[in-house]
Amino acid sequence: MGGMVDRLEEQGEHPVAYGLLALVGVGVVVGLVMGLAALGGTRVLGVGEPATASTGRGEASMYLPRLEKTQEPTGPVLTLAPGEDPPPTAGESESEETEPAKPEKAISLSAGQTSVAPMEQIDLTGVYPGGEGAILQVQRFESGSWQDFPVTASVSDETFATYVQTGQPGVQRFRMLDTGTGEPSNEVKVTVG
Repeated sequence: MGGMVDRLEEQGEHPVAYGLLALVGVGVVVGLVMGLAALGGTRVLGVGEPATASTGRGEASMYLPRLEKTQEPTGPVLTLAPGEDPPPTAGESESEETEPAKPEKAISLSAGQTSVAPMEQIDLTGVYPGGEGAILQVQRFESGSWQDFPVTASVSDETFATYVQTGQPGVQRFRMLDTGTGEPSNEVKVTVG
């Protein structure tokens, strides 16, 4: 075995050194390939780039208007409560003001259908301003007067929705009645037949 080592040294070959150089070379090549693949992957996925809502390329843009001096208020500065009207200005008198219109608390009813088959669903919906939490009774006009129909609806966010079914043929008249105040809605007509 000693003779073989001597011959390799005479020829100038160092197999361990060449093996180490080959391993280092392969490591460098594999490292470069993996690094380039990782770099390409991050570019494709957009990792590391700051994104903006308008361009998506990281190009930031901002517009700032010119500064201008604002005018000082000429009258007293005051804050009004929600729904409060401003006081009359100089030149207006108290007598010129008109009474603000009070919001209507009327129950407004509408039917989703104008004609249905017997026992088909009739959708009743509507609005009741200021009637939050009220219980509304469905009524049907029968024999010359309004009779309670076995359906109620509650008011939520000033709206209500329910449905009724009837097998009685002909034009049926429905309305809603606030069980707390006795306030009736408008009536709706639906033809059953």
